Amino acid sequence: MNTTAENVTAVVLAAGKGVRMNSELPKVLHLLRGRPLVHHVVDAIRGAGIDLVTVVVGYGGDRVIESIGDSVVYAWQREQRGTGHAVMQAEGSLRDFSGLVYVACGDAPLISSKTIRRMVAEAQMPGVKAVVLTMKPDNPFGYGRIVKDANGNCIRIVEEKDASTEEKSIREVNTGTYVFHSDCLFPGLKTITTENAQGEYYLPDVISFIRSSGYSIRTVLLDDPVEGSGVNSPEELRKLEQRLKESLYR
Repeated sequence: MNTTAENVTAVVLAAGKGVRMNSELPKVLHLLRGRPLVHHVVDAIRGAGIDLVTVVVGYGGDRVIESIGDSVVYAWQREQRGTGHAVMQAEGSLRDFSGLVYVACGDAPLISSKTIRRMVAEAQMPGVKAVVLTMKPDNPFGYGRIVKDANGNCIRIVEEKDASTEEKSIREVNTGTYVFHSDCLFPGLKTITTENAQGEYYLPDVISFIRSSGYSIRTVLLDDPVEGSGVNSPEELRKLEQRLKESLYR
């Protein structure tokens, strides 16, 4: 399959408040290098040649829309019920779309256009219906662990609160960034449930549907885990800012 920018779209998850930021400002509007986090995300998507972008908004959605402007499509997540539920809200804007769907977190500002293109290329491989962007941080606590088979295919992603002791020892973790084929993503979302420790619709649970349909899920491992870092607190934001000031990262 020859996948071009014309049949790749992006969904940016930007609905969360970010309670740990201790601010009324929506998390994705906090500034990194003087620009809102979500602007960095959208710019990287554009740099990868993806023009159709849907941003899922929720808390402070009107402010997020005002900040980004009319260059993207918006979908509302009125209730915060997990990442799977957030992507479900984008289905309406993508009803007539057929191709690859890049799913990004609006609070992970350093994932590059180059990485997005790597993921898209991997998603074009025969039999592959999803790609998960992974990393190996110094401390994997709090992240979903990547469970693989002997061939290196991802067979499931286990969230920290649902992981066994053995699964918690896995160092390769999920960044929350994916590429899905649309013909598996939206049917798969209809199969997921809230039967987990968080009581939420987990987007990674779509992987079970893809595997049961006979397809593969591949991973792309970041060379530097800093690229996959999300911002969940003022401290994490300050660390990223310092890293960039030191010119150690793009």
